[in-house]
Amino acid sequence: MAYVPAALFLLSALIILINDNIIVKAATNESHVIKLGSSLSPDSNLSSWLSPSGRFAFGFYRQGNGFTVGIWLVNELNQTEQSIVVWTARRDDPLVSSNSTLRLTGDGLLLQTEQGEQVPIASNFLTTASSAAMLDYGNFVVYDNRSKVIWQSFDSPTDTILGGQNLAAGTYLVSSVSASNHFSGRFSLQMQGDGNLVSYPVNISTISENAYWSSNTVGPAQLLSLNASGFLVLIPETAHPLATGSYHAHDDDGTIVHRATLDADGIFRLYLHNYSVMSPSSRVSIVWSNLHNQCDVKGFCGLNSYCAVLEKTNKTECRCYPGFVINPVDMFPGCYQNASDDGCTGNEDPRLGYKVASVDNISWPIDHPYSVVPLKNPQVCSDSCLEDCSCKAALYTNGNCNKYKLENAELENATHGFKEELGRGTFGAVYKGTLSTSNKIVAVKRLEKVVEEGVREFKAEITTIGRTHHRNLVQLLGFCIEGSQKLLVYEYMSSGSLAHLLFNKAATVRPSWRERVGIVLDVAKGVLYLHEECGVHIIHCNLKPQNILLDHSWTAQISDFGLARLLVPNDQTKIAAGVEQRSGYLAPEWQKNALISVKSDIYSFGIVLLETVCCRKNIELKVSVPDEMILSSWAYKCFKAGKLYKLVEDDEQNVDLKTLERMVKVGLWCVQDDPALRPLMKNVILMLEGTTDIPVPPSPELRQAC
Repeated sequence: MAYVPAALFLLSALIILINDNIIVKAATNESHVIKLGSSLSPDSNLSSWLSPSGRFAFGFYRQGNGFTVGIWLVNELNQTEQSIVVWTARRDDPLVSSNSTLRLTGDGLLLQTEQGEQVPIASNFLTTASSAAMLDYGNFVVYDNRSKVIWQSFDSPTDTILGGQNLAAGTYLVSSVSASNHFSGRFSLQMQGDGNLVSYPVNISTISENAYWSSNTVGPAQLLSLNASGFLVLIPETAHPLATGSYHAHDDDGTIVHRATLDADGIFRLYLHNYSVMSPSSRVSIVWSNLHNQCDVKGFCGLNSYCAVLEKTNKTECRCYPGFVINPVDMFPGCYQNASDDGCTGNEDPRLGYKVASVDNISWPIDHPYSVVPLKNPQVCSDSCLEDCSCKAALYTNGNCNKYKLENAELENATHGFKEELGRGTFGAVYKGTLSTSNKIVAVKRLEKVVEEGVREFKAEITTIGRTHHRNLVQLLGFCIEGSQKLLVYEYMSSGSLAHLLFNKAATVRPSWRERVGIVLDVAKGVLYLHEECGVHIIHCNLKPQNILLDHSWTAQISDFGLARLLVPNDQTKIAAGVEQRSGYLAPEWQKNALISVKSDIYSFGIVLLETVCCRKNIELKVSVPDEMILSSWAYKCFKAGKLYKLVEDDEQNVDLKTLERMVKVGLWCVQDDPALRPLMKNVILMLEGTTDIPVPPSPELRQAC
């Protein structure tokens, strides 16, 4: 692709923070040294530690319905306005409640959640921590007893670098979701080892074809630096910076703050925040940006949509291709078809029931069309596509008609003939593959045990699945149908299945207690989305550790949802027989041929919860005593006897027993024989997070004596 030259003499910038309702209750320690034992809490009189000038704060800030820990630029004039967050700790962890506490200890900064879980914010030091400080240039540091810095926030930037901060080779920035949501967003800026500073969409192979901006500075550059004077430069190992600049602003009174941020829209901008001596407010200006046209950001608009600049307002919007509609609430995931087609086979005239719509003056990459034919004009190209049953879209440019489709043969090549099997489940096998057009690694599911139905019905169900977008659901990227063969293309989860991590004795790494608690919450949030939050409610019907996958950061994502049957709104669907019996994951109503509802998924979740907590299968034949064979029954007996530690004897030293009791109680409520006793998933999450009290659960089996 053609890269925009990098004018990297980026002038001085200011810190412009972007968040909602930051809580600022300043510490009054005159020395501004944070001593061991000092603590913060969102609901206390001390929820943040300020820098000496009062410009920066470190502590709890509100995000959505909870809180997280970060650094922001204080808005002294109006604290009700959004402040600008420049760093977030563990940005993709679940939000915490107002009853959480952040404490400085000899082991580092530890966040204690309402459930009693200890989450390290700054730790793994070679020596013991002695004190900490929020510095005036936006860096939070931890010192040892010799006043040597043993940890600093500058070493782990999120979406921003500040004056005096570097982005080293091999590191990167990731945009936030939005100005008020600081979870990881859709774009990254990477300081590559070859000296090139490059912008990419996230979750895509970092090859040049996928980049949407580059500094074009391949060479000896070692880091990107924003110095205290506001110069944004690429610095080689020796010699002078590759680019320099100047800005006629002075901060003799400490009134200038510089910030370079990869914004939520994918554009890297340099800001100048100029504080007036007479006023606590500031004047913000954008000094430089790597792109000026929002539509130059690859992936700014989602699938089946394109980016357009409005002539009168110069604003940007995402538009759908003809035959597709967009979600008016969130335009970024892309567009979906507002009608499904039956395909065209046999002797049918492919022109029946179809028409070709033209979109003019659009920039489109000419990537791997299956047919390129010289034709005299766009109309002939349009007719050629309409008459070709395989053609889904055609691009007419430079006298050539380029026709596009995604065919099974391409996926067969991507998987090297379906060679590397990742797993096999109820509906077929899953294979690892690499798409030739992008080098993106994907998981291809070849459906083998699905009911034969019409193309229209199959596409309708798969299209519904494709519209689901959630952090804890594996994303369906596409599908192919050729005759009786049906293939689904999913994003690839590099850490494998939860079953492999928990039950495979040969696994070299097992999730810690804290990680297991996080996995359970991830799964619960994914199920809640399926049951209550997605456009068409879905009962999973096949929830088990084999269908819970983990990405590189061990975020849990649910797969295989929607393949059994979509839930009819305001109704309980009776699922057809044919779902295999699975080691106790099925709710009792399956065996009774009773109505299947969301409560059936709750039962399966309860079994998964207990297995994850205890790191063992629900049914184990090789046990020391018969009582331990069925995990749910064994957990109840341990709970009644006050001996829950027996469930986690192998890692008792690392388990928080208070959290263990909470999770076991939730699990026991979920696996009740009577569906009416099982909680809804939204209540499960409240109980897991400690927001609501958990009553003492009865025996999970109606026939079991207390």
